[in-house]
Amino acid sequence: MSIRHGLLALLERGPRYGSQLRTEFESRTGSTWPLNVGQVYTTLSRLERDGLVAQDGEDDAGHALYSITEEGRVELRSWFETPVDRANPPRDELAIKLAMAVGAPGVDIRAVIQSQRGHTVKAMQDYTRLKARALADVPTNRDEVAWLLVVEQLIFQAEAEARWLDHCESRLVRLAEAAATEPAARTGTPAERRSAKAGGAGGARTGTRR
Repeated sequence: MSIRHGLLALLERGPRYGSQLRTEFESRTGSTWPLNVGQVYTTLSRLERDGLVAQDGEDDAGHALYSITEEGRVELRSWFETPVDRANPPRDELAIKLAMAVGAPGVDIRAVIQSQRGHTVKAMQDYTRLKARALADVPTNRDEVAWLLVVEQLIFQAEAEARWLDHCESRLVRLAEAAATEPAARTGTPAERRSAKAGGAGGARTGTRR
């Protein structure tokens, strides 16, 4: 998630200070993407540099307040209206791990898949329980609705990952079966196979002349 735009969205509701923004951000997302105060203030400094927020005095406790500017509102509207770019997806550690495990010496890739599937299914079950608790009482405020959307996205993501792992395992089984049924002539090095093929062709030509 864009922390930059998430903070702008919170500031549109009124002036906030750093730790307040962190608390509201985590409440809105169910602490799925935890922030630290330093990260919040670093982002606020950049937003201020870009003219998207401005310092707006202090509250009664002496906390420095920040407000969204008109330029910030324009930036926020643009973020809401622009689809998330999928042309350059973020790196996925699991996909990289399986890609590197294929053919790696000493690695049982099916064991890797099975281990990950168990972890993914457990995570999906945990998210489902969180959703059930969230729905025990009908969500009544924006933070509760926002958290419900986040946890449902996590459930769908885990379901998709489990299906993909099933697909990966099925593909490996098919490849193993195909390799087991290759003709015996496929054994040996490529050079040996070419030599055997050339010898067979020469014998055929000699037999034709006789």
